[in-house]
Amino acid sequence: MNKTDTKLVRGNLVDIISREIYGAVVTISDGKISKTERTGIVESNYILPGFIDAHVHIESSMCTPLNFGAAACKHGTIGIVADPHEIANVLGVEGIDFMVNNAKEAPFYYWIGVPSCVPATPFESAGAVIDAATTEKLLKREDLHFLAEMMNYPGVLNKDPEVIGKLNAAKRANKPVDGHFPTGNGKALEDYIANGISTDHECATLEEGRDRCRNGMFVQIREGSAAKNFNALHPLLKEFPGKVMFCSDDIHPNTLMERHINGLVKRAVGLGYDVFDVLRAASYNQAKHYSIPAGFLQVGDNADFIITEDLYSFTVKSTFVKGVCIYDGSNVSFPAKETSRPNRFAIDPITVSDLGIKAISDKMRVIVCSDGNLDTFEEIMEPTTNEGYAVSDTTKDVIKMVVLNRYQKAAPAIGFIKGTGIKRGAMAQSITHDSHNIIAIGTTDRELADAINEVIINKGGISVVNGEEKETLSLPVAGLISPLPLDQIDIQYKKLESKMVELETTLSSLQMTLSFMSLLVIPAIKLGDKGLFDGKNFRFTNLFV
Repeated sequence: MNKTDTKLVRGNLVDIISREIYGAVVTISDGKISKTERTGIVESNYILPGFIDAHVHIESSMCTPLNFGAAACKHGTIGIVADPHEIANVLGVEGIDFMVNNAKEAPFYYWIGVPSCVPATPFESAGAVIDAATTEKLLKREDLHFLAEMMNYPGVLNKDPEVIGKLNAAKRANKPVDGHFPTGNGKALEDYIANGISTDHECATLEEGRDRCRNGMFVQIREGSAAKNFNALHPLLKEFPGKVMFCSDDIHPNTLMERHINGLVKRAVGLGYDVFDVLRAASYNQAKHYSIPAGFLQVGDNADFIITEDLYSFTVKSTFVKGVCIYDGSNVSFPAKETSRPNRFAIDPITVSDLGIKAISDKMRVIVCSDGNLDTFEEIMEPTTNEGYAVSDTTKDVIKMVVLNRYQKAAPAIGFIKGTGIKRGAMAQSITHDSHNIIAIGTTDRELADAINEVIINKGGISVVNGEEKETLSLPVAGLISPLPLDQIDIQYKKLESKMVELETTLSSLQMTLSFMSLLVIPAIKLGDKGLFDGKNFRFTNLFV
């Protein structure tokens, strides 16, 4: 259907404004709801508002914005509130512009914000800086709609001039500010909120969620590929139905193939929560908070809705945006678009000799990771050596880890990690929160070098090496994103996963765990491109004790 056509859609209309469900014929004219007429009978399908993801980093899906929307609409999603934090840390404003321009003209609500933390910390090498002055300019743009998650909560509480400058810029632009406050409740939270920060997706306990809602915050219940908080927070749907939103935060290709916000809707209704409250958390609350002009089946609204078989499985039969059917149960109607490939890689391939490190002590610090946990802890161990060099030891589950600055030539930072379980081979990737340098682990220096060089040659990607066998997923857009559609990315990603299994990792996702082992702001010990970092005391530390 073209936007200018008139069309009739029949089904049980789920009106989340009046909180009633009734058989209806909905008339769509010029992309708007022009009339709803009650039929007086129970219809076979259900017409309900489309879903909106309240907080997502598109880059985690490895998709372009256009291809993300084409995949998500199959699950009933009509819009996303997107923080381009990852690509901005690589490319700065150029990365933000790529996301905005790639999404243009697509029949989907891409509500893109201005990243607040570029770079994320001063302790690592990033590709760009977005300061308060640049933030002010960006927030004046009509195609950028909010200040994205303020991760630098110490800067907020300590009144860092740059941080406060960004917050004040959002106030002057009259645009919302997203939060990121993982440190509990109390006065610190109140002070954080007092700076105009209105959402949080980092609370992990019910009491934290309640405290945020009581203090006027919106809680974004997160269920992504890594962090999952729905089980802890779902009672908020009943207690604070007007203050809850559903989001994914970081969603990987295999997860997005299976579900999106519809998965949370199905689970919440299955637990017995009021369907109107659930649908508000899936759409209405975020639309109103962020001023997204999505329609909610009222006369005069944009004709944005989905058709489902029922109100328990939420199987999507079709998805409409502004009167256009963008998914008909089989096919997606999105414009074809040539993808530009902005990137920032300024290094040459390395050699095996670059990866050697002399054991200067009989004690060294080892990063200990665990499955599904971004936190690590430190263990002091005796290094296994070969001709005076510290090397991997699979019998102790201690594997060499490398972080290499991709923005300029520099010596690699070297450490050791315990808990991956790998027995052979190596893996490297240019997805490394938050600065996205190259991170790699490997049982031998030869395989480590091969995996790292695969990433360098491809100008970004994920590579698994096992002896002479190599499998690489190329990510030529900023070293984070593939121009391919999601189903093709998923096929390649599954090949990588099968190769990871051959390394005998004990982690459910070696790739995901590795991507966070350079996230210096999460304790206790991580490896950045400048060396081993003590996340508790916020300072660098030595590998050897």
